[in-house]
Amino acid sequence: MSRSGGGRTSSCRTSSPGWRRASGCTRRRSSRYWRRTIRCCAGRWRTMPESPRSSAREASRWLAQARHDLSDGRLVAEAGRHALACFLAQQCAEKAVTAFLLGQGAEAVWGGAMADLCEDAVAFDPTFEAVRPMAILLDKHDLGARYPTTIPGGVPAEAYDGTDSARALEIAGEVLAFVEGRA
Repeated sequence: MSRSGGGRTSSCRTSSPGWRRASGCTRRRSSRYWRRTIRCCAGRWRTMPESPRSSAREASRWLAQARHDLSDGRLVAEAGRHALACFLAQQCAEKAVTAFLLGQGAEAVWGGAMADLCEDAVAFDPTFEAVRPMAILLDKHDLGARYPTTIPGGVPAEAYDGTDSARALEIAGEVLAFVEGRA
């Protein structure tokens, strides 16, 4: 176990000596092996050789889902489901930054906190520091928009309004556009 910033404990290790890990959420993909394991007929675990286009393909899939989450968020906001729209905005930004990290060769991305994901993205591209403070604002919608325990005496569906969802969707759109500009 290694110790990373902020007192968090992480079991993350880097696979290439020239890359420094910014936080415990992302590992750089090894240039030799695809870290996806499969179970062969004998019951043993093996690693598959890395495909040269696998990182780009996986990043593309995550980015496509981020676009869908943003679109769905706009639809549910128009229908008055503002808590769900805020959650989908957070999911859009999370998936967009995850797509960026995968496209840069991260072998695994753990967690969904925008603070950690953006910290990892800054290690690859320092310009992510500009979008980080804005993206962090979406973290409160991950749990807060879904669970009644986060709203004392109420429920998220009644606590969120059009202003909340409009701002969350605006931030998510900016994060998505920022990531697409770097793809």
